[in-house]
Amino acid sequence: ALPAPVPGTTAVVLAAGMGTRMKSALPKALHPIAGRPMLRHLLAACEAVFERIVVVVGPDMPALERVAAPHACVVQRERLGTAHAALQAVGLFGAGDVAVLYADNPLMSEATLRGLLARRAEAGVGLALVAMRPEVPGRYGRVLGSEDEVLRIVEAKDATPDELAVGLCNAGVLCG
Repeated sequence: ALPAPVPGTTAVVLAAGMGTRMKSALPKALHPIAGRPMLRHLLAACEAVFERIVVVVGPDMPALERVAAPHACVVQRERLGTAHAALQAVGLFGAGDVAVLYADNPLMSEATLRGLLARRAEAGVGLALVAMRPEVPGRYGRVLGSEDEVLRIVEAKDATPDELAVGLCNAGVLCG
């Protein structure tokens, strides 16, 4: 038998991005990967782990809302950044842990998400995140601090040369 979703947990999937760097009129999360929209890959992993899923979409994205069904969708009417997008879903948070994920993360696995929730459940852990050490960190945000204590995340475009030298990068999944 497959493990059930973790009771009381909520996944907030941020999917309002237009994908301007992709040079396409299609919202980024709708671009197909292996025959399915990018968003469906992430939702499949989330459905196995989280009791509730909320997808944040941009205005005039009915196709994205259809792909997100049967999950609740909220609209970020003004694109005012990642934190603002997550706040659009606050009225749908459950009483338990809430994870915020980027829709353009189609390879996030069920095992990784369960590990994130397990880490968050450890005594004294207020926030858990998924980080990585890519060979070429490039445009990824850097996680400053240590693997046990995050002081802040700085976007690559805002980072100093010393901060860019940090190899621990944000994979775009936070849970608190």
